[in-house]
Amino acid sequence: MTNGGARLTYEDRDGGRIARLWIDRPGKRNAIDLAVIAGLKNACAELAEDADLRAVVLTGAGEQTFAAGADVKVMQALDPDSGRAFITSLHEAIDSVRLLPVPVIAKIRGHCLGAAVELAAACDIRIGDTNTMVSMPEVKVGIPSVIEAALLPGLIGWGAAREMLLTGRDYDAEELVQIGYLQKAVAPSGLSAAVDASLDEIVACGPIAVRTQKSLLNLWQELSLKEAVAVSIDAFGRSFESEEPQRMLAAALEK
Repeated sequence: MTNGGARLTYEDRDGGRIARLWIDRPGKRNAIDLAVIAGLKNACAELAEDADLRAVVLTGAGEQTFAAGADVKVMQALDPDSGRAFITSLHEAIDSVRLLPVPVIAKIRGHCLGAAVELAAACDIRIGDTNTMVSMPEVKVGIPSVIEAALLPGLIGWGAAREMLLTGRDYDAEELVQIGYLQKAVAPSGLSAAVDASLDEIVACGPIAVRTQKSLLNLWQELSLKEAVAVSIDAFGRSFESEEPQRMLAAALEK
């Protein structure tokens, strides 16, 4: 499926269906414009309804760039009202990725800037190659980093987030692993294999349990510890409403 600036394909593997979602503007370094925003929203609406889906891989089209952030030409034309409308729509697209009911892996090559950093931060796992370069350069062009930049303190810690957002400097793959933005960085030739290995780990797990865990993780971002524990207890009890725990526990005991 191609929808505006996004492209969606499916593949079946042992354990269930995998989707691959591309930001699809390679000629513009996958810069995020209104077409990309609409395409991401539409693709996520389709993915959210797929009961057989096990995981999603989000990446940029082409071999050079994950995404060069929000399209500068779009940004340059904004005024206060259109600016609010644009950034609200961008938030909705990123949040639709974050709220997908299955794990989302960001497969990152090359430059990942601004809004693309936030989009990848909304994913569950980020795997990059050693050419990955991340930057939040908004303050360098007179605007603050907003919306899902608010995920960064929880992801990389307040100190690293403050430095990233207040300086706008570049981070290479090694430093991104050190601060926890990337789970791993591999040679460019090994990036697809590293992503596939992570997919294999996910589909080997219980599909209902993984969806429940994804939902809990999203809730934990917003709840107090006491509230998070309470919803977890309820989720644990509900997990035994399906046959999945007994089947998988029996298989583990046989081993």
